[in-house]
Amino acid sequence: MKTVVITGGAGFVGSHLCDWFMARDFKVIAVDNLITGSRRNIAHLSKNKNFKFIEANVSRPYDISGPVHYILHFASPASPVDYVKHPIATLEVGAQGTQNGLELARRKKAVFLLASTSEVYGDPLQHPQKETYWGNVNPNGPRSMYDEAKRYAEAITMAYHRTHKVNVKILRIFNTYGPRMQVKDGRVVPNFIDQILRNQPLTVYGNGKQTRSFCYVEDLVDGITRLLFSKLTGPVNIGNPREFTILQFAQLIRKFYNPKAEIVFKSLPKDDPKQRRPDITLARKELGWEPKIPLEEGIKLTMDWFAGRPLLRGP
Repeated sequence: MKTVVITGGAGFVGSHLCDWFMARDFKVIAVDNLITGSRRNIAHLSKNKNFKFIEANVSRPYDISGPVHYILHFASPASPVDYVKHPIATLEVGAQGTQNGLELARRKKAVFLLASTSEVYGDPLQHPQKETYWGNVNPNGPRSMYDEAKRYAEAITMAYHRTHKVNVKILRIFNTYGPRMQVKDGRVVPNFIDQILRNQPLTVYGNGKQTRSFCYVEDLVDGITRLLFSKLTGPVNIGNPREFTILQFAQLIRKFYNPKAEIVFKSLPKDDPKQRRPDITLARKELGWEPKIPLEEGIKLTMDWFAGRPLLRGP
């Protein structure tokens, strides 16, 4: 039985990864300080003898006893609300947290996978974004704590690969959604779902012409694991190339769930990317991966999950 360590294992994506590995007879160790994660995301695994949860801040040195074969570094606030609220913690987990994970991988001779992000491309001047694009990032803007933490994380990951021969993988995640997202995390999918369930107007920022590409979490996990067990180092884009304007997305949500819902417009946040769409040629060619779940189906699954949460009942 092989052991996988998942930092941020109680978070949105991390908890789905815990499920995937547990279903395939791995020993799973989830490490999370619960800044944005939740014990409820992994409560269903708690009685399994092959699952262990460690509440710890991976930005501080840590060790795992026994053999470790894979380390997946998913610890970081990932929504604008969270990383603006926790700017220093976000920078620390991208820097010290990544290095601590790499040190553990070096000691254990484990494979290390970094969860990077499409935000390394900033407000892109290339569209769609290829892995070879270096980005257009404001290094001291209101989103810089997240963008630059991830760019640094990629740099130190490659430094450990080149210097210490650590087997590393770099994954660039594009907009992902699904069950276990935080309802108030500021991203467009939970925002719209929360507003629909509360019979509130749908909030669109700017003129709504900025674009996003939405990937269901099950498809993302498939891409992550394909990269982990491949010979690629990366970076590799994983996301859905089907592109929507935010206004189109709001209209789709309204059409399916509340045709009478009002759409209201507010000022666009500073440095909010105007376009976001992955070029997934590399993932298709080298990993045989592409998303399978259409937005309409994924939104229904996500809506059903949110609707069942007590937090969303009432005004």
